[in-house]
Amino acid sequence: MSEITTIGVDLAKSVFQVHGVDAAGEVVVRRQLRRAQVAGFFGRLAPCVVGMEACASSHHWARVLQGLGHEVRLMPPHYVKPYVKRNKNDAADAEAICEAVGRPTMRFVAVKSAEQQSLLMVHRTRSLLIRQRTMLVNALRGHLTEYGVVAAVGRRGLATLLAVVADDTDVRVPSLARDCLAGLAAALATLASQIAAADRRIAVWHRGCAKSRRLARLPSLGPVGATAMVATVSDPKMFGSGRELAAWIGLVPRQSATGGKQRLGRISKQGDRYLRSLLVSGAMAVIRQGRRNGFADMPWLGELVARKPAKVAAVALANKTARAAWAMLSSGEDWRAPTAAG
Repeated sequence: MSEITTIGVDLAKSVFQVHGVDAAGEVVVRRQLRRAQVAGFFGRLAPCVVGMEACASSHHWARVLQGLGHEVRLMPPHYVKPYVKRNKNDAADAEAICEAVGRPTMRFVAVKSAEQQSLLMVHRTRSLLIRQRTMLVNALRGHLTEYGVVAAVGRRGLATLLAVVADDTDVRVPSLARDCLAGLAAALATLASQIAAADRRIAVWHRGCAKSRRLARLPSLGPVGATAMVATVSDPKMFGSGRELAAWIGLVPRQSATGGKQRLGRISKQGDRYLRSLLVSGAMAVIRQGRRNGFADMPWLGELVARKPAKVAAVALANKTARAAWAMLSSGEDWRAPTAAG
């Protein structure tokens, strides 16, 4: 049997499909593997290139196969899809992955370490808890509105509503409804403690990471955004420039060009949605602060806010922040604030 040089692996929960070819491109192996057989199968092979789609368990299997001496390359699934021939099944998917991984223009995903995945899990958990807190607050406000109890937006208004729920002498809320609302209030308190615990975990990780501490000095990137950037962009050299990183995050206009005519639309919203939301939210915070105190440090942003909507200016600042973050991660340099000319 010819020596296998490239293998495409279609990942799954229990049954994995492999498709291997030799240096001439001839099919050498095409078979299914149970989950317990994967490590043993690749352990018997000579080191080769292994291609996989970047999915839920891909980083785990990439670390396992790298430990066995193989070169693992992860690819975005939508870049592999054009190589699937006719019907879609596990064998066709594995063949497409094997073919796509050898393309010279293919773009790959850096393999994340277990520590990076753990930090991202803290971020994802915190984001989920915040969404659940928002749902509970909206439910609490809506239910109390049915009895004519309305409060201002924000934390002060929420504190007023919680005081009404806790006050048994307030006759505006029936006792049966109060019992239900008390359950929502208890759930809110639990979520608040869990979110605070996640914030503490992120802060501890941030203090122990030099890269994160450097990135946190950017005007619109605090500890939460800095740790998310470090964990998500595990290898900045996967991007040729800061512009490529900003485009991957989805902070550039969607392009439609034909016949020499170019049209730019809204931002593409590609890449990591969570990281993009953190960058834009941080940029909006900078704009709100600049409207109160002035844009002395970033006069270009003040001029942009004066003639463009705030969200457009926020995307521009987020794009600039992503490019600066790439430069700092690639070179290891600290943030240098721009100085005014003259």
